[in-house]
Amino acid sequence: MLRFQCSQLVTERLDPLVNPGLLPSPHLHQIVGGSSFNATLSHDLAALSTCTSCTFLDDASNYWTAVLFFRARNGTYKRVPQVPGLGLGGRGGITVYYIPPRTAGAKTTAFRPGFRMLVGDVGAKTAAAAAGDPKICHRCMPISGEHSHLNCAAPDAVTLPGRFCPGGIRSVVTFPTCWDGVRLDSVDHRSHMAYPVKGTETDPFDYDGGTCPESHPVKVPQVMYEVQWDTTQFNDRALWPEEDGLQPFVWSSGDKHGYSQHGDYVFGWKGDALQRAMDNRCFGEVCEGLPTQTPEKAAECTKPVDVDEDIDSCEITSHLVTYLDIIGLS
Repeated sequence: MLRFQCSQLVTERLDPLVNPGLLPSPHLHQIVGGSSFNATLSHDLAALSTCTSCTFLDDASNYWTAVLFFRARNGTYKRVPQVPGLGLGGRGGITVYYIPPRTAGAKTTAFRPGFRMLVGDVGAKTAAAAAGDPKICHRCMPISGEHSHLNCAAPDAVTLPGRFCPGGIRSVVTFPTCWDGVRLDSVDHRSHMAYPVKGTETDPFDYDGGTCPESHPVKVPQVMYEVQWDTTQFNDRALWPEEDGLQPFVWSSGDKHGYSQHGDYVFGWKGDALQRAMDNRCFGEVCEGLPTQTPEKAAECTKPVDVDEDIDSCEITSHLVTYLDIIGLS
C-alpha cells in the first residue's frame, strides 16, 4: 500500500462535489493536494496544478474532510490543529493510503481522469444515519502514538471520544473499492461505487476485501484518509462543559457526536503513475519510478483562499456560530 503525507493546502468553505461553484459552501473543509483546487474542479488537475502538498510529485489529486472545532465552557470556539501522521513530516493535513486487494495477484485498476467520489453523510446526526458508511471512525490516541492502523476496528468508534486523549484524536475515512467501470461520477457521488460482498445474509459485506458485486465489477484501490487532530491543548477539565458526560468537540458541519465526518476525493495523478504504483505493489511513501519531494517541500505548496474568512480568532467564524445556533448546539 501507499501511505504518504499531504500537508495543508487551504482551509475554507468550498465543496466542489456537493456545492460546485458555490462561494461560500455551507461549512468549512480542510483540503490537501494539487494547487489548482477551486470551487468546481472541472479541469485537469494534473495539468493545471503548479505544485502539490503531497509528497508524491505526480499526485495532484484533491482530498478534503470536515474541520474539527473545540467548544469551550464559555461558548467560544477554537479550530483544532492537525499534525502529521505517525512517522511522517510536513504540516497538518491528511495521511493518504492507496491499498490494493489483499488477494495475491488480484488486479487493481487505477482511477481515470475526472473520477470523483464521496463517503460519509454531512447530514448524519444519529448512529443509524451514519451506519451506511461503517468505515468512518475516531480513535482516542495514546501519548506514544498508535502503531496499529486497523481500519475502523476496536478501539475505534463512530462517535467522538468523550474523554481526554493523551495523543489526540485520529479520524479515519475509508472509501468503497468496487467501481461500475463506466461512470466517473454519479448524482449522489456514491452510486457508481460499492463495497465488496461476502455473500452471506447475516454478513453481506467485506469492507476491506471480498468480491465485487456484478453491478460494480472493477476493483479499484481502497482510498483511506487518516487525520490526526491535536486535541492535547484542550485536555483541561476547566475548559470542558460542566455537564458530566458531554464532550466539547464539534465538526464544522455542526455535529457534536461525530456521525457527520466525511471525505471527498477527486483523482488527479499524472499519466499512469498510480496504476504503476498499484501494479508494483509499492509500499509506504517511496515507489520506484515515482518522483517524491520532502514533506517540508510539500508543505510549501499552498493556495490563496477564495472565501476570505477569519477561522481562528476568538470571535470564531460567524458562519459557524450562526449555523450552530440554528441547529441548537450553542
